Amino acid sequence: MTDAGARYPYETAITAYGNGGFRFAEMSHRGSIFCLPSGIYAWSATSAAALRPEDFAFVLGTLEPPIALLLGTGDAQVWPEPSIYQAFAKANIGLEPMSTGAAARTYNILVAEKRRIAAALIAVP
Repeated sequence: MTDAGARYPYETAITAYGNGGFRFAEMSHRGSIFCLPSGIYAWSATSAAALRPEDFAFVLGTLEPPIALLLGTGDAQVWPEPSIYQAFAKANIGLEPMSTGAAARTYNILVAEKRRIAAALIAVP
């Protein structure tokens, strides 16, 4: 789930991650985040192993295909359970799991190239 409202109401690069949070647009946020074309949002996820389809209700209800979501699963790449893949397939949205570091770097490259992309990034220590 997300907290109400965007933490930053524009698409922007992630300038740093670690220590339990992220830096972007000269701001910092403690905890996990969704990076969407409409802005950066807080996300309550703390562990890839605990993720369920309902944890993505906000993004699945917000994003419009065609688009893919980079899923940063923490320090290591973790494959989500099949029900999560099914929810994304039903919404016609791509899902690409990878470590949070790889997801943040890939997101930054694609944003710089002006491609439509989204990311869900679990904070790492």
